[in-house]
Amino acid sequence: MRKILLLITFCFISFPAILLAQAETKQCTLFDEIELLKHVKSLSSQAFEGRRTGTKGAVKARKYIINQFHALQVKPLGKSFEEPFFFVKKKNYEGVNVLGLVEGTKFPKKYIVISAHYDHEGIKNGKIYHGADDNASGLSALFAFAEYFKKNPPQHSVILAAFDSEELGLQGSKYFVKNTKIPYEDLLINLNMDMISRSDKNELYVAGTSENKKLKYLMSNFNYSCNIKLLTGHDGYDGLDNWTYASDHANFHKQGVPFLYFGVEDHKDYHEPSDTFENIHPEFYVEAVKTIIEVFKKVDQSNL
Repeated sequence: MRKILLLITFCFISFPAILLAQAETKQCTLFDEIELLKHVKSLSSQAFEGRRTGTKGAVKARKYIINQFHALQVKPLGKSFEEPFFFVKKKNYEGVNVLGLVEGTKFPKKYIVISAHYDHEGIKNGKIYHGADDNASGLSALFAFAEYFKKNPPQHSVILAAFDSEELGLQGSKYFVKNTKIPYEDLLINLNMDMISRSDKNELYVAGTSENKKLKYLMSNFNYSCNIKLLTGHDGYDGLDNWTYASDHANFHKQGVPFLYFGVEDHKDYHEPSDTFENIHPEFYVEAVKTIIEVFKKVDQSNL
């Protein structure tokens, strides 16, 4: 009888503690980590043929993005998700940006653009350039943001931008920035993700703080993950490669819109057919996306 009473007492004491632990774990889950990895695997598979601008693989990728936006309750920025554009680079190209909108709860007319390009190198000499890190990783992180916003609406409106034709001279972001109907002063910042899924040193870099005092202060006081290192740099002042014009954030920077660019150092599979899902670092990648979301939260709560 005493054993039964002790067991009942233990259950009454421990059960709330178990529930609390489960609740805390659930609360800390920003997005479905397994789904994040599945997206990278799918988008970098042979079925998408390297996602070259203007190819069947790019069309398939675009449909994939739109389907995910619909499923995650993201609205189109305009009348539709698609923003077509044309440009000439040795030949005529037709690109299409995919633009989603999550309306802000406090500042709906002020916008944060979170971007990642979805195009890659396509097929060359019969070989598929899969583009897992570059940039299925950044694109899949957009879906993680959309999932996060379902339960955690942002204060400012957020444009989720999947840009096309980054590999052909940043053409998609160039068109968006030059043709947006949103005044530049209402575009508060661009958070751009390009190659964020692998690092032998567990290092994720963020560029864009050197010439913006508010961002520099925000990032200098940021300490989220013990599992990866978030380092400021690659701004042209530290002896490292200057990433200021390395990806789609460059077009925002040229118009005076602040940016934070998240990326890793180049690796041996950069722009090679071997940039496959099997070569990303899943634990690093998941932690990198969590870290970027935490940076967004700081930005969204700050006075830029």
